[in-house]
Amino acid sequence: VCVDFLTDLSKIQMLFFVVDTHKHKEKHKDKEYRHKDYKKDKERDKFKHNNSEHKDHSEKKNRDNERLKHTDSSSEKHREKHKDKDKERRREEKVKSSLIAKPKKEKENGYVSPAAIKNEPEEDNGLYSSPQHNKTSRRECDDEEFDCKPKKVKTEHDKKSKKRKHEYEEEDEEEEVVNKDKNVTEGKKSKKDEEKWKWWEEERSTDGSKWRFLEHKGPVFAPPYEPLPDKVKFYYDGKLMKLAAPAEEVATFFAKMLDHEYTTKDVFRKNFFKDWRKEMTSEEKSKITDLNKCNFAGMNEYFKAQSEARKQMSKEEKQKIKEDNERILQEYGFCIMDNHKERIGNFRIEPPGLFRGRGDHPKMGMLKRRIRPEDIIINCSKDSKHPKPPPGTKWKEVRHDNKVTWLASWTENIQGSIKYIMLNPSSRIKGEKDWQKYETARRLKKCVDRIRNQYREDWKSKEMRIRQRAVALYFIDKLALRAGNEKEEGETADTVGCCSLRVEHINLYPKLDDQEYVVEFDFLGKDSIRYYNRIPVEKRVFKNLQLFLENKQPGDDLFDRLNTSILNKHLQELMDGLTAKVFRTYNASITLQQQLKELSCSDDSVPAKILSYNRANRAVAILCNHQRAPPKTFEKSMQNLQTKIDEKQKQLSAARKQLKAAKAEHKASHDDKSKKAVEVKRKAVQRIEEQLMKLQVQATDREENKQIALGTSKLNYLDPRISVAWCKKFGIPIEKIYNKTQREKFAWAIDMAEKDFEF
Repeated sequence: VCVDFLTDLSKIQMLFFVVDTHKHKEKHKDKEYRHKDYKKDKERDKFKHNNSEHKDHSEKKNRDNERLKHTDSSSEKHREKHKDKDKERRREEKVKSSLIAKPKKEKENGYVSPAAIKNEPEEDNGLYSSPQHNKTSRRECDDEEFDCKPKKVKTEHDKKSKKRKHEYEEEDEEEEVVNKDKNVTEGKKSKKDEEKWKWWEEERSTDGSKWRFLEHKGPVFAPPYEPLPDKVKFYYDGKLMKLAAPAEEVATFFAKMLDHEYTTKDVFRKNFFKDWRKEMTSEEKSKITDLNKCNFAGMNEYFKAQSEARKQMSKEEKQKIKEDNERILQEYGFCIMDNHKERIGNFRIEPPGLFRGRGDHPKMGMLKRRIRPEDIIINCSKDSKHPKPPPGTKWKEVRHDNKVTWLASWTENIQGSIKYIMLNPSSRIKGEKDWQKYETARRLKKCVDRIRNQYREDWKSKEMRIRQRAVALYFIDKLALRAGNEKEEGETADTVGCCSLRVEHINLYPKLDDQEYVVEFDFLGKDSIRYYNRIPVEKRVFKNLQLFLENKQPGDDLFDRLNTSILNKHLQELMDGLTAKVFRTYNASITLQQQLKELSCSDDSVPAKILSYNRANRAVAILCNHQRAPPKTFEKSMQNLQTKIDEKQKQLSAARKQLKAAKAEHKASHDDKSKKAVEVKRKAVQRIEEQLMKLQVQATDREENKQIALGTSKLNYLDPRISVAWCKKFGIPIEKIYNKTQREKFAWAIDMAEKDFEF
């Protein structure tokens, strides 16, 4: 019995331990509220007294009545709850006094017994009074209107009030944080939206001006030459020779390319040696007379070691270089155009080096000289902050021409062509140009039938020049050939277009491989890419070609009474803005749209749909003769992909065996566990099948695109709205078709094209 009594006593002591703690905290909280409310009421009374002269008596009376009414109703509720609380306290104190023998122990531990808490007397209005202050309720005042809101009295003093208050406070804090985060997010979003300039929604300028305001920092020049360390040796005819800095710099250009095929070509070596001698001193010229006696091996090894050292750099070193490049980009890589920040495309001046050229270019190996500030023409606004040249130098000229889009220009020394610093492809100017290009091609669609009928009629013209023009236009339309420009002999590689074809570039076959009137083309096009094609043509075209070839030598022009200027002048008469290039753009875009309609199937998987898109793109690339040499790593990458396919097939075989075993087990047991196992195995098989199909599609795509360049047509000849509409129609993420840079370039198309767009 004693043990039971002591156990019960211990439990009761613990109970009142908790009660005492709660009551103590409640007392302090009540005192805090009373003090704060008293201060508020005192300020309110003072405020009322000071402004009583400015208040209407009736308004004051009404407001006081409302306050008293509210106070009475609140006080009654408060009084009832407080009476209940006092009764509860008295009961607890009686129980405690009868059971607890040592209240001092609790005081020693820092807790005050509820018996020490005096009951606060009630005022007439039902509110607590503080020993020092008279307690009144809180209310908020409007400083501008001198009006007060009805007061709100807190009457929750039960055991759950503290918990509720704590929960409410936590919720308020969470809500405040969420709102703060939301505001920050919205701020970032709005800032991002501000940065994203939707120029296509604005009206375009009609006066021919490209911009109203343009400010930039100018170009970034190539770093100055750093002489080679003394340990790097150069030998001529087996003897050590120290070169002066200008000659040494040019020698390093050749040394870096020592393992390249270019340095074995006679034209390259001849042009290099000729320009190199121009940079030598008179003493060096007298000694170095034969390039074959020069030994660049030491320089070559040094640059290989430098390249290897860059690859072995630590993460911190790479990060530092990255930060430096980013700093330069932020300073020089952007301009302000019409109050918008626009990215500049190529703000770095190309460093000096050796000219390579495409194909067998007659000027390969010549020295590309260092571009200096004195060679640069700057273009910017008059009212802008003009870019400053490097110290001790000056610009060639500063212009303020808003009819052009370039920021800086200079003339290079190899071919005498003008080089420009332009804006990035994602800029407004470039975007507007692309948009206009595709809209012109869309206008051609409306009148292309009329133009085709006309050039067919011209095949029968009595004038040879009209017949030649009509046949050339037929080839440009049907084969998407480039028009071709006149070139000076010896200045560029021997590349031709439609108007500059020679007799040696075509062969005529009245019948070939069960086809009649076949024309064989074989010539070097742009960038020395070979164009080879056999195509049947209409009988009148074939007869006209036979006529054009009469009494001509292989090196004579096929269309001797036609050039690009004459052709484009005729096309301008047929449609405003029409050139030979518009036909190429039109045929490329319309071919893509037709191929997508034929190849796409809504039931296909995403990888299969992307394969269909790439095949449609490939048809365009073949039409435009966008070829490439197979990548050097092609065979290795295909082997790696085939290895992955083989491994995936093994996984699939094993998964199917496991599924078969699970089905057999379920057939024998018929329980839920075995049924669940069958479902898991079935899903695993489906997942591996999808992965295998994706790899196989990837392998097919790579093999088919081995010698076809899809990027050129995608970026320059295909209206991006066709691709965007196709993606939206078939639920393909746009990221699968365009990478980040391309999405920035075609932001206008992504924003405006819907799934029902028709080119």
